[in-house]
Amino acid sequence: MNKFLTFGILVFCNLGFSQDIAVLKYSGGGDWYANPTSLPNLVKFCNQNINTKLNPKVNSVDVGSAELFLYPFVHMTGHGNVVFSNNDIQNLQNYLNSGGFLHIDDNYGMDEFIRKEIKKLFPNTALVEIPKTHPIFQSPYSFPNGLPKIHEHDNKQSQAYGIFIENRLALLYTFECDLGDGWENQEVHNDPANVREKALKMGANIINYVFSN
Repeated sequence: MNKFLTFGILVFCNLGFSQDIAVLKYSGGGDWYANPTSLPNLVKFCNQNINTKLNPKVNSVDVGSAELFLYPFVHMTGHGNVVFSNNDIQNLQNYLNSGGFLHIDDNYGMDEFIRKEIKKLFPNTALVEIPKTHPIFQSPYSFPNGLPKIHEHDNKQSQAYGIFIENRLALLYTFECDLGDGWENQEVHNDPANVREKALKMGANIINYVFSN
């Protein structure tokens, strides 16, 4: 379990407290609020299937806010432009270096913008493709072929990229996959049950990694 040392905030994972996760709110005009049912559905799935104690109420948190440090896992999505201010960059760097985890899920159209902002965040650290042997693809559900393909988009192979801090995966960027769409209510995208199940299981692996490392 990660401890958030900045601001003296601790996340109590093993003391019976619920664990909070959040959606990242950012500037630039991109729809950070896309997929409103995604995280609540992922929370429900994880609580029912991998024995987590996630808070069913999912909040949004501004990238530049001190409240960011209240959340061990933060999810970011959208279709368009992303702009991080200097304060946003500093705050997010501190958050990730202090043990926080950011999952960025391209909802189609974010890629060209978010890569520039990731470069600002970690100018001296390369965004690398995560090997299929990484624990995030192994437990509690097995994904021997790596990140599953949920939506077609440009019909490219789904890819998982990461930023590692002292061998810990701190930033996960999922591209050409759209896990968030797979987490949404069934009637939103009319995905088959097996596709939604793959998305939720992969999401559970991400949550499991965050709360067990």
